[in-house]
Amino acid sequence: ESRWPYLFGVIIVPSLIQVVILPFLPESPRYLLLEKHNTSKAEKAFQTFLGKDDVSHEVEEVLAESRVQRNTKLVSILQLLKTRAVRWQIVTVIVTMGCYQLCGLNAV
Repeated sequence: ESRWPYLFGVIIVPSLIQVVILPFLPESPRYLLLEKHNTSKAEKAFQTFLGKDDVSHEVEEVLAESRVQRNTKLVSILQLLKTRAVRWQIVTVIVTMGCYQLCGLNAV
């Protein structure tokens, strides 16, 4: 019993390792390109991850995907439930998650 504080203190070791290593890891190319709007750093990150010099195709894919996401229309829950094509999938997920909550598995 007297060693419980040491057990809780062990979590400090992985935390310190992460704090030391994290600054040396490269940023995500998507983050650099879409959030920071820094194309040169994004290309450099793609080159690091993919190991090839020409990454213009990947940069264009990310930009095209971003344009598609901006043009996507969001729907409400009621509109989603009214859509006949996805209604049964949603009902199935709701029933499954409801059963999961009520079966007591979370308590274990």
